[in-house]
Amino acid sequence: MVRALMLGAMAFVLSVIVGQPLVAFLRRRGLGKEISSDGPPSHLTKAGTPTMGGVLIFAMVLPITLAANILDRLSILLPLGTIVGAGLLGLADDLRTIVGRARTGLNKRLKVLLLTALGLTAALVLYFALEVQDVKIPWAGEFELGFGYIPLAVVIIVFTTTAVAITDGLDGLAGGTSALAFLAYGVIALLQEQTFLATFCFTVVGATAGFLWYNSYPAQVFMGDTGALALGSSLAVVALMTGHWLLLPVIGIVFVLEGLSDIIQIGFFRLTGGRRFFKMSPLHHHFELLGWSEPQVVMRFWLLGIVGSLLGVTLASQV
Repeated sequence: MVRALMLGAMAFVLSVIVGQPLVAFLRRRGLGKEISSDGPPSHLTKAGTPTMGGVLIFAMVLPITLAANILDRLSILLPLGTIVGAGLLGLADDLRTIVGRARTGLNKRLKVLLLTALGLTAALVLYFALEVQDVKIPWAGEFELGFGYIPLAVVIIVFTTTAVAITDGLDGLAGGTSALAFLAYGVIALLQEQTFLATFCFTVVGATAGFLWYNSYPAQVFMGDTGALALGSSLAVVALMTGHWLLLPVIGIVFVLEGLSDIIQIGFFRLTGGRRFFKMSPLHHHFELLGWSEPQVVMRFWLLGIVGSLLGVTLASQV
């Protein structure tokens, strides 16, 4: 456990050190984000803030994991490959939302298709290579799901990735809640004596905390889909590797609420012929329009994430 924590601390320090020149590089190259006019008017002032800062996260996780956490544990290549693969997909998407270039990212259907392909690959590795096909239920025990585990795993990966991406809308929101979720699953992995998986989780926590150094309000850099897709997909894979994926809605309660708010808003809009259930979706924008300041929304959602993480770890210990 000490080694896992030390590597997490190392990831944080290196991220803070590397982050400054990365932000400066993104700014020099003019890689600022185009802000959609569909969001709160106050966000228009953020136009031009460097994006793709999420590259800092998997750029730190990759070398640290390869150098210190892969020996005799090749299974760690799965979450590592997922965080890098999804991060590169997000990078391609972010490049299309730069000020002065195309105003939209990748085609939504294409993005979902590529995320599904990534999820299917991960699910097949889990099932056939790692022989993981179980679900752990608090107070009930562990149950094998058989071949049906594969499509279920794909859905979990795609939905979790999408929910984290939806959450990424305020300075520090997605980064902070993701770090809390990885921290919770790191503790769960330690309880299962999956030290290598816990080390991966703590490395992600450290790297994400280093990113938050520059993403805290007012953000010097945005995570972008580069970070959101990387964090969301790898979080789902980690949850599947622990068998405690049923706890994802608890540990990732903020992601669930954000994703549901979008679904409810769209469904209500269509059913009522143009009326809105929330002032604006996702949920964080609704609270902004209610009068909460951006730091208030982020901090209160972080607090909700802390409660969800504590409850999730508690439930995981009951299996």
